[in-house]
Amino acid sequence: MSENKDQKFVYDFTEGNRDLKDLLGGKGANLAEMTNLGLPVPPGFTITTEACKVYLESGSAPAALRDEVSAHLAALESKMGKKLGQSDDPLLVSVRSGAKFSMPGMMDTVLNIGLSDESVTGLASQAGDERFAWDSYRRLIQMFGKTVLGVEGELFEDALDEAKAAKKVTVDTDLDAADLKKLVKVFKKIVAKEAGREFPQDAREQMDLAVEAVFNSWNTDRAKLYRRQERIPSDLGTAVNICSMVFGNLGPDSGTGVAFTRDPASGHAGVYGDYLQNAQGEDVVAGIRNTVPLADLEAIDKASYDQLMTIMTTLETHYKDLCDIEFTIERGQLWMLQTRVGKRTAGAAFRIATQLVDQGLIDEAEALQRVSGHQLAQLMFPRFDEGAKTTLLGRGIAASPGAAVGKAVFDSYTAVKWSRSGEKVILIRRETNPDDLDGMIASEGILTSRGGKTSHAAVVARGMGKTCVCGAEELDVDTKRRRMTVGDTVIEEGDVVSIDGSTGKVYLGEVPVVPSPVVEYFEGRMHAGADDADELVAAVHRIMAYADRVRRLRVRANADNAEDALRARRFGAQGIGLCRTEHMFLGERREMVERLILADTDGERDEALSALLPLQKKDFTELFEAMDGLPVTVRLLDPPLHEFLPDITELSVRVALAESRKDANENDLRLLQAVHKLHEQNPMLGLRGVRLGLVIPGLFAMQVRAIAEAAAERKNAKGDPRVEIMIPLVGTVQELEIVREEADAVIAEVEAATGTTLKLSIGTMIELPRAALTADQIAEAAQFFSFGTNDLTQTVWGFSRDDVEASFFTAYLEKGIFGVSPFETIDKDGVGSLVRHAAKLGRATRPDLKLGVCGEHGGDPESVHFFHEVGLDYVSCSPFRIPVARLEAGRAAAEAKGSDSR
Repeated sequence: MSENKDQKFVYDFTEGNRDLKDLLGGKGANLAEMTNLGLPVPPGFTITTEACKVYLESGSAPAALRDEVSAHLAALESKMGKKLGQSDDPLLVSVRSGAKFSMPGMMDTVLNIGLSDESVTGLASQAGDERFAWDSYRRLIQMFGKTVLGVEGELFEDALDEAKAAKKVTVDTDLDAADLKKLVKVFKKIVAKEAGREFPQDAREQMDLAVEAVFNSWNTDRAKLYRRQERIPSDLGTAVNICSMVFGNLGPDSGTGVAFTRDPASGHAGVYGDYLQNAQGEDVVAGIRNTVPLADLEAIDKASYDQLMTIMTTLETHYKDLCDIEFTIERGQLWMLQTRVGKRTAGAAFRIATQLVDQGLIDEAEALQRVSGHQLAQLMFPRFDEGAKTTLLGRGIAASPGAAVGKAVFDSYTAVKWSRSGEKVILIRRETNPDDLDGMIASEGILTSRGGKTSHAAVVARGMGKTCVCGAEELDVDTKRRRMTVGDTVIEEGDVVSIDGSTGKVYLGEVPVVPSPVVEYFEGRMHAGADDADELVAAVHRIMAYADRVRRLRVRANADNAEDALRARRFGAQGIGLCRTEHMFLGERREMVERLILADTDGERDEALSALLPLQKKDFTELFEAMDGLPVTVRLLDPPLHEFLPDITELSVRVALAESRKDANENDLRLLQAVHKLHEQNPMLGLRGVRLGLVIPGLFAMQVRAIAEAAAERKNAKGDPRVEIMIPLVGTVQELEIVREEADAVIAEVEAATGTTLKLSIGTMIELPRAALTADQIAEAAQFFSFGTNDLTQTVWGFSRDDVEASFFTAYLEKGIFGVSPFETIDKDGVGSLVRHAAKLGRATRPDLKLGVCGEHGGDPESVHFFHEVGLDYVSCSPFRIPVARLEAGRAAAEAKGSDSR
């Protein structure tokens, strides 16, 4: 982006507010908001995301940035009564990243900037604590070396472990000032050797280099991977927050912690969080020392605890949501270092949303916006069978719920490798760090022996909806030997384990799973009551009821038989948007289709069609009964006929072997001829869909007759069949006109024979670009359009879905060409523009044209919002995705209404 010479790149914490997240990032905007609320926030300032964008695009910071930073630093020094890095009583600052959207652990932070060989003695004198000063200095060198200078972090960790081993202690707090002085020398040597330069002694140089490192961390591999996973735009950039240091490592009356205004795992009110005495903030998140529960702070420092509880109430009331808070206590003085709307599990999201409605903090419309279809889908996953026989290995902290089973792996590389080979894995670590992100994504669940609900593993897992158990201290994890030991039990890499993120329990072997209570609710087998599962169901019920009241889009199901149709109806389907008749030709009926394909005469073909007619009619009779009173869209035969024939290679081998034995089967020979005749290089663009109906006389007429007769029977039995006949793969209106003329004639014959008036709609799938571009012409012969977005995506992109997803989609996702697969979420710019164009053209010709979608996108949360915006009448999806589509249709309507009111 071009630099505006009048642009302001630095804001004091007193100048911003929470509405400036685009400019100040989430952390900076919320620090400013807390400052405005009069909460105890250490003074500081924020460098904007705009400065980051200039830096990333040009390779250098904006020309005006240095002078602006200098002016704000001087003001900060004046306010604090000390200068950055001065030798006698130094001002120290932290340099912390802060993007618009929370990206926990993905970008860089450096604490204790301003310490040097000279100022460390001044800090020791000022604090009256030599150990504290040298501990802070070794932390700076370690963080600066790794983050800014690119030194391998394990080198510092190994040196720290050696120092503890030499002293025969297990925790770093047992190292005294003399030990830490020696460690500082070792750390400086590591920096000089690995970075090719000495650790900088100039405080301003430290700060400027740290700011650049934070800017650069926006484009690290782990940050890009996280953004792709969470669908965060890549062009936002990060802000940088420079904040005066407060110290939690000043002794037992100091400490640091993370708090939640409600439990992020369950949503229940209470005191939730972690606290660590004599520590700095990174110690809590890294999980390198096990914390104590936040409730223990009341006994440790009651005054700070009471003040924190008051502040937490203030923040939750102000933000009207669960808040995630980072704080430090410096010798009894509480300081707020960060707040944000906290990440939460899917169950917590639904519970909290309804709790806040009951408290009068938000209304139902806002509650609907606080949950998502992705979260609802997570709640529909199975859980462990409580009645199963299990072997309990241990128990940790229930950090992110779910039932995960997989083979134990002990590093991210193996997790990714095995997962790509089709294995389900559980990533087991002492504690995770941002470099483990790709392994966390690949795993079914994450298990750590250290850390708590606020550790890196817990926070990231909750954000991704991954099952996670943290802080299982009885598990001895040995990553080098690739094993985990619990008492006398050894779990080697590849052994199966099961983890329960709702209870924190870890089991040996595979534990069987049972349906989720939310699925049981949707199927009518569970009702809201008093226990925890029923409380969740009650929350889901309330939000779903509101979504159903406000949504405009109707939700139908893709279902091919009565059983699926009944299940879909229980899940809230308002009809069937796609019944694929090809599924009715499989199994025992395949032989009849072979007879049709092999028919040499009109008589043989008519005989084959006559045999299929009563079977098709029976299918439709059952389906129309299951969905009585609701619309059912039946798609006539769509796939290439060769799909109903034997595999060409297998059949060729069979015939060749038979010929060699001189006992060739006449039927096999005819089949092989037919297979060769129907073989196509690209069958999905060949003889299928409407083309079959035009080339094979009587095929579509047989299906239409079966539909019409089944509908007539249902109507004469006092039922209410509402049938729509859909012609697939139409590319021109002439194709549709010919098939429709034949269908109308068949329907008229059935009406005359049964004495029944049928109101059967005839329409088409829009799944070819030409159909979308000539939709005004096609609408002259169609009473409805159903967008087949699976094929439309294939034909627009030139992709064969069955091939490309396995061959190069992974590379496209990793390179950022796709943010998400276009088969998962609709490509709004390409495929979506054709949908929008066709809808507009179709309704210009026929204003009452019914519009729907029946591709997989019909159950995708983001795509549902697009279909609402375009003005479709309904979406159709698989039965288990119906609740998700219902919820998102309600969210889309509420969001649109909110935008209109603004």
